[in-house]
Amino acid sequence: MLYFFTLILGVVIFYVFNAIGTQSSTMQLSSSSREVVKLLINVLSGVSVLVAGILGYLIIYASRFLIKRRNKEFAIYLTLGMSKQKISLLLFLETLFIGIFSLVSGLVIGVFLSQLMSALVASLFEADMSKFQFVFSSEACLKTILYFGVIYFVVIIFNTFMVNKLKIIDLIQSSRKSEKTRLKNPIICSFIFLIAAAALGFAYFEATTNYMKILSNVNLLFLYFAIGAISTFFIFWSLSGLIMRLVTIRKKLYYHGLNSFTFRQISSKINTTVASMTVICIMLFLTICMLSSCLSIREATKKQLAYATPVDVIIKYDNNKTSSHELEDEQDSDDEQDPSNNHSDHSSKTDAQNKKSTEKKPRQPQVLENMDQKEKVEDLIKENPSVWAQLKDQQSVSTYNLSNTFEKRLTLSQVVSNNALKKYNEITQGTGDSSYATLDVLSLTDYNKLAKLYHLDQIKMAEDQYFILADFSKVYPIYNTSLKEGFQIKLDSRILSPKFDHVVEGALEPTSPKSNFGIIVVSDNMIKGLVQQNNYLIANYKANSRKDREQIDQALQKMIVGNTNDFMRFTNNRIYTLKTKSYVISLSVGLQAIATFLGLYLGIIFLISSAAILALKELSESSDNREKYMVLRRLGADEKMIKQALFRQIAIFFSTPLLLAIIHSVFGLTFALNILSYIGTDGLSSSIIMTVVLLAVIYGGYFLLTYFSSKRIISEKQLRRD
Repeated sequence: MLYFFTLILGVVIFYVFNAIGTQSSTMQLSSSSREVVKLLINVLSGVSVLVAGILGYLIIYASRFLIKRRNKEFAIYLTLGMSKQKISLLLFLETLFIGIFSLVSGLVIGVFLSQLMSALVASLFEADMSKFQFVFSSEACLKTILYFGVIYFVVIIFNTFMVNKLKIIDLIQSSRKSEKTRLKNPIICSFIFLIAAAALGFAYFEATTNYMKILSNVNLLFLYFAIGAISTFFIFWSLSGLIMRLVTIRKKLYYHGLNSFTFRQISSKINTTVASMTVICIMLFLTICMLSSCLSIREATKKQLAYATPVDVIIKYDNNKTSSHELEDEQDSDDEQDPSNNHSDHSSKTDAQNKKSTEKKPRQPQVLENMDQKEKVEDLIKENPSVWAQLKDQQSVSTYNLSNTFEKRLTLSQVVSNNALKKYNEITQGTGDSSYATLDVLSLTDYNKLAKLYHLDQIKMAEDQYFILADFSKVYPIYNTSLKEGFQIKLDSRILSPKFDHVVEGALEPTSPKSNFGIIVVSDNMIKGLVQQNNYLIANYKANSRKDREQIDQALQKMIVGNTNDFMRFTNNRIYTLKTKSYVISLSVGLQAIATFLGLYLGIIFLISSAAILALKELSESSDNREKYMVLRRLGADEKMIKQALFRQIAIFFSTPLLLAIIHSVFGLTFALNILSYIGTDGLSSSIIMTVVLLAVIYGGYFLLTYFSSKRIISEKQLRRD
């Protein structure tokens, strides 16, 4: 029953997640949402290959257990003269029947559950469900049949191989055989346990304190994960040799009821399943971390979505001068100003530079040349009066810097104190370089334009003052340290003092997650002498309907990007970017969807696989130990004591890898929370609750199924019947 239940569950999950594409095709989605759904489908299709591999291993493992349980039956068949080929044929027909029945049952259940999944997809993408209809995904159905068909074919080959290895004498004596258990030296076990625990502690410490170093070097992540996995193996290995020694010291506990029998069984199981327990523990750890983190990402992006879309459209250009071009221009300027330079040398140098510049910057189409000649983005849009007329609340703002070249822009080290730079090194754990963190400059007038549009407070300040605009919370301590010290900045030979002793929260381009590292806001006169870096057009639409707004989006795309598929355009001199409200929402929702579905898909499969392997191992043990329970009855143990012993045994067997996985997860989730805090995640409490519920339902459900199935296997009635 448990095997059949697992097969159906696998088919249901596989179909439901692969049917998302067909379900979404019936919804009225925006064009940008459709692109995100396509990406989601591609991601899930790739993950389905991994899922099929995991389910394939699980089904083969279950088949091995079923064959093992039927050793006595196969011994009778062979004794009566049945050939191994006929036994293989029998198993083939059984596998075929079970496969077809589980596929049909799983697909029927999956078709109905996929309708609920479509409601979740519609909720995420805010799709119009008015024309929704009951959908059967033939593509998902065929993919499920194909993948599971391959799995069952491999199972048939495996069964044939297993049958060919059968020997009558081994089948007859199989009930009397047990897996070899080697006694382990408790001193060696204690020593290995301490080393493994120390290695695990080291991995925990590094993951929770030096997470920025791990983030900047992915190889460290794999290294600490490997240390954790190897340490987990040796913890289980050493525990299997220590359990009996620790329990026997407490005589009262050991000799109470059937505890002596229960603990010996547990010690023997862990001793013979160290590798399996390690894999299961790691899968449970990954399940807890994936589900908690992915659900947390969804909540964080959902909360920040309103902040990221205060207006309907933001269009900007960024001056795209390369460092080499700028340096050549500056060198040319220096030559002109230096009277000592020889005129002929200067002319030849200029000719060479012009030739080099021409080679590096090939002539672009006239339409792009015309775009680059416009001073402001709004000048581009005004060329199409019909599009401009559909906008309202238009505001044009610009940012400035010391130079257009990256190397000569205003850097963090120039605008904060030494104590603030120390704080920066603490936060980045030495992985950041303040000379690469650049900040743009915004005029006070332009800031107040934004403040009006973004519903922020208007600000007034003296000509020799400045304040810092940022919304990336990780940089607040850096700037606040400097601002509280009254740190003065030098801007093109002019000294400015801070207006506030804290960061002003906000952004020129609000994003989800919040990512404005910092903008220096100064009085209008201080802009003189600086180089314009970016120009923005920020506006709302007059239209309210989705269709009309999408038409405006596409019209702006054609004007700025040249097509309706992209949102960026590169020219020789500039980078143009278009951010519409619907596009930002689609990207944010896409991140939510990918995180949610990927976490659920892999998390549930890992959880089912872990629980099913434990369940099958326990059922196999119960089948092998039926005679031991018969002896207990003969020695006077009543049914209540036997059931309690069985329950404790299964409970400890299921909880051992789970407890260690939970310990791993405490530190794993601490690492994840540190990383996720950079995208604005406040905590993991709500997502952890959801994870606990899933664990209780699936893992707890398998535990109860295993207990009741094992109780039936060792029951006195079953033993008499056999």
